[in-house]
Amino acid sequence: MTQTQTRTAIEIRGLTKTYAASGRAPAKQALKGVDLDIPTGSIFGLLGPNGAGKSTLINIMAGMVLKSSGSVRIWGFDQDVNPRQSRAAIGVMPQELNLDPFFTPRAALEVQAGLYGVPKSERRSDEILELVGLTDKAEAYARTLSGGMQRRLLLGKALVHAPQILVLDEPTAGVDIELRQMLWQNVRRLNRAGMTIILTTHYLEEAEEMCDEIAIINHGEVITRDRTENLLARMDRKTLLIWPEGAAGEITLPEGVTLERRENGALALSYRTTDTRPGAILDAVRASGTAIRDIRTEDPDLEDVFVSLTSGRAA
Repeated sequence: MTQTQTRTAIEIRGLTKTYAASGRAPAKQALKGVDLDIPTGSIFGLLGPNGAGKSTLINIMAGMVLKSSGSVRIWGFDQDVNPRQSRAAIGVMPQELNLDPFFTPRAALEVQAGLYGVPKSERRSDEILELVGLTDKAEAYARTLSGGMQRRLLLGKALVHAPQILVLDEPTAGVDIELRQMLWQNVRRLNRAGMTIILTTHYLEEAEEMCDEIAIINHGEVITRDRTENLLARMDRKTLLIWPEGAAGEITLPEGVTLERRENGALALSYRTTDTRPGAILDAVRASGTAIRDIRTEDPDLEDVFVSLTSGRAA
């Protein structure tokens, strides 16, 4: 099935996973009837707190963990009917550094390509090494590479079989700014070429900048899924930043408005847009005798949405 023949890169229906009891640990239901469609050609964020079920979901998609029930279609291939084709359509850059220390980067890519049955004439090891910035380290043992370089190699290994879908599991956790920028440049380049990207990250500003759509998982369930800009628009809360001219007076605020004094001297006044008008806040500030030097508004970010949803409060 070609890319032009499927609008949905991944289709998941009623997916459950229960881990059996082990020792003193009771049985745990990690996924509870997940339904999820991931559009072809998108950069899709999969977010959630630790233990929410993200890793289990990724490992099932990659064919590394067996589901308890439900269906998973990868690039149009049902995992139960066409397991080889569904696995070939997806590449995973894991969070853990699982490299053979005695393989060079070139050898690691060649072995990985062989595992996927890529003929030697079709392997792109040198091209991938250049893409991830490891050409000059092609013959160095993996154990001599820095942590950042090892992460680059993990990305390269995920690409050896030219998958249509790339999963990045916490790809920038603990890496420096240079590597993070290099990684996102490559991700955008791959996405522009048509690859579907699935990203899990704890850096919410990263998801906000990179992702077209986001699904948030909590306690094994998808609690929301929407375009990134729509998620941000759902937050009925804004902040009015006011820089006073000199010392601020005692302000009697409208009901529901909270005040935080920022280190940069700004008064951060948060309010619900459905309950309070910005003009009422400005009137209260002026009534206190406070002269206003500058003013601007601050919209909510993805962290506000995430905390609101995963803490059980409605956005």
